[in-house]
Order: sequence, then C-alpha cells, then structure tokens
Amino acid sequence: MKQRLASGCERLDTILGGGLIDPSITLLAGAPGSGKTVLAQQYAFANADPARPVVYFSTLTEPLTKITQFLDGLAFCAPDRIGTSVLFEDLGDVVTEGGLNAGLARLAEVATRTRCGILVVDSIKALRYAALDQAAYTRFLYELAGRLSALATSTLWLAEYDSAELASSAEFTIADATIALSTQATGQRTNRALQVLKLRGSTFLPGWHTYRISEDGLDAFPRLSDPGDGDGTVDPASTARASSGILGLDAMLGGGFWPGSSTIVAGPPGSGKTVIGLHFAFHGTELGQHSTFTTLQENPLQLNRAIRSLGWDPRSEAVALRCESPNDIYIDQWFYDLLDSLTASQTRRLVIDSLTDLAAACDDDQRFNEFLHSLLGRCSQVGITTLLTLEIPDLYGQAGLSGTGISHLSDNVILLQYQRTGARIDRALTVLKTRASPNLPYTTAFEVTGSGIVMDGRPDLSVAP
Repeated sequence: MKQRLASGCERLDTILGGGLIDPSITLLAGAPGSGKTVLAQQYAFANADPARPVVYFSTLTEPLTKITQFLDGLAFCAPDRIGTSVLFEDLGDVVTEGGLNAGLARLAEVATRTRCGILVVDSIKALRYAALDQAAYTRFLYELAGRLSALATSTLWLAEYDSAELASSAEFTIADATIALSTQATGQRTNRALQVLKLRGSTFLPGWHTYRISEDGLDAFPRLSDPGDGDGTVDPASTARASSGILGLDAMLGGGFWPGSSTIVAGPPGSGKTVIGLHFAFHGTELGQHSTFTTLQENPLQLNRAIRSLGWDPRSEAVALRCESPNDIYIDQWFYDLLDSLTASQTRRLVIDSLTDLAAACDDDQRFNEFLHSLLGRCSQVGITTLLTLEIPDLYGQAGLSGTGISHLSDNVILLQYQRTGARIDRALTVLKTRASPNLPYTTAFEVTGSGIVMDGRPDLSVAP
C-alpha cells in the first residue's frame, strides 16, 4: 500500500486521492499571494516528526525571517516543534556566494544529515536566476530530484508560475505531482481555486476546486458535481409522507411530500414563498423532526419577526435558523458548512430561501446546476426532504419555469401567483408537478393570516384523490 502525506486538510487529501504519495516530488505552482507558502507550512506541521523532521528552505524570493514571521498567526503552527520537528534553513546566501552547485551540495547535505521526511524549497523557481542558462538550471533540478529520491525524501517545490508558463517549465516535467493554485477577481469578490494537474501513481478528483485561506490555514472544498456515495435508499421507517403543515396543500400534492424529495416553490415577491417554507419547517417539530431553515434574504431580526408574526417561536431548538448574505458566501464552502450542520443536527427537513439569492453567489450557471444536483442528490440519499424557494418576475402570470434551468431537478413544483378580482388582488397556488404522485392540477386561492396560510377550501381539498 502506498504511503500518503497528510496535508492537514481532510478535504484536500480527498481531492488528492488520499494525499500526496510519500516519497514524491510535488510542485506547488501559483502567482504570489495564492497560498503556496501557507500550504507548504501546513504540510510541514501536519507531518512534523523529530525522527524524520521537515526541513524548510528559503531561497532568493523572501528572507527566512519574513517566511517565519507570520507563522504565529496560523492555528496549525506549534512553536515547540520549531527547531526539533520543523527546521528552517536559508539557502539564499549559499546560492548567492557559490552558485547552484553549492546550493545542491547544501540541500543534499542537510537532507542526509537530518534524515528529513519532507524537504521544502521556497521558491525553487528563484534559483533559476542563479543558473548560467536554462540547461544548467534543468540539470540542477534533475540532480536534486535524483539525490532526494535516493534518500526517500518527499519534496515540495514552490514556484511562481501562471498556467501558460507552467506547462513548459522544467519543474512541471520533473515533478511527480503538480497542484496549481489560482486567484481570480470577480467583481468585488476574490475567488480561489486549485487544480491537480498530475499525480503519478494515484487517482485524484479532476477539475477546479475552491479553497480558502484563513488563520486555520488552507481549507479546500472538492468540486460538487456528484450526488454522493449513498445507495439511494431511505430508511423504511421514514417512508411516510412529509406533511407541508398546510391544510389542503397535501391533498393537492397527492398526499404530501415523499421523504427525501425536493420541492421548488416559485413565485413573485410577497406571494408567500417564505411562509410556506416556515410552515414546512415548523410543522416538522410537531412530528418530532428537526428542521433547518436557511435564508439568504432576511437578517436574523427580520426572520425572527416573521416567525413570531405567524405564531411560532424562533427560539425552538428543533429548528436551526441560518441567516447569511449572498454577498458574503462562497457556494462550495457554504455547501460543506450546510452538510456538516445537517449531519450534526440530524435534520429531516431543509428549507433554502432562496435559490435566486444562492445563484447570485455563483458566477457560472452550469456550475450552479451541478451544485444543486449534488445538494439534492445527497439530501435525497439520507432522507432529508428539501423545499427551495425561487423568485420569478411575473406578478400575474408565468409563461414557464424552464428558463431557470433548475425546475427539472426537483420532484415537485408549486407555483404562486397574484390574481386580480376587480379592485382586489388575491394570492393563488398551483401544483404544477408531482413526481411519483397524482396531483390536483388546478389553481386555488389562499390567504396569509396570523396563523399562516389558509386555503380557500374550493374545491374540497380535505381528501386526497
């Protein structure tokens, strides 16, 4: 079985098929500020061992004191390991005075003497400027790779390459693994993404994966495109229909929601989408089920006020309330935070209010559809019944929902509209779609009262067809 190096981030190790192979040569490539040094230091402390220490070499880009200066602000830094399990060395002066040959000798001597498990060179590309020409630099890299491989030492090479330069670089050719880190600005937002370009001897998750850098280090979020690893079955004890909590609506849905199903409630502003979501969430508490209501439209004060106005208690421990701004979230990170919360709370009912705001946090429509497919698939596999609201622009009629590109992913679609009756404007509801259930395909009026939604009772909805 291949030995693996832990990164200190479980999700990054997942992207890497279990972690970097040990020993191997890994190239961390990216523009300045992309997080290469943070990730390398994270690897260093995650694998610190006095018997086989990590040796971190600075070269010609930053002095050693600057590299170590900001370590104290990182949660993974363990000061008591510095000097014993994690050793910092300066290669810059050696190369400046003696050239690449002296640098090679120094690297080999330290690796042999310390029997280090990992050797980091930050930055390897900077040493190119100490070479007489490209051929000399390439020979240096080959010789260094050979000596470290003979010592069974894993190596991290850090290099300031963009995508165009990286493909033709000698480091890329020699390295066993290459991770490209990228930082892109979208409007006022900065998005970070990494990609594994190669990983010899191992599978890995392809594509771009977002990551964040904080005081905890680098945290990665594997690209969401699959519905998870479940078998698609739901606990037989949980196959009873999930009631909406609204008298009459369950009959229109053919008896309520199937457990693990997803429902889109679409309608114009003020039509009652959030109220239906609250009905669904708080009705679960009456059945002993835990619910999660996450909103990207209202702040905690607004949401609590709305809940109290409908006669429910926002302090209920059975309903987890999450209020976030679409301007502050990154969709992949938001997804993993939500999954962790659903698991911890054993949620059976999930409301997302709204898809419109969530889509605003993703600048790629195809990427958003992949995300939604994965979210609904994972919820379905564990029996979480999901209700999602969607804002549409038309107040008095809707030609179709296909333009949203997401209605086909849901099991049920409920459309809310306004209807003119003389000088009066009424709210109306239509069940457009119910998967694996009969439904009553007509429109009925409803009111939003202090007790929530009240259907008008025409026709008789007290008995399901």
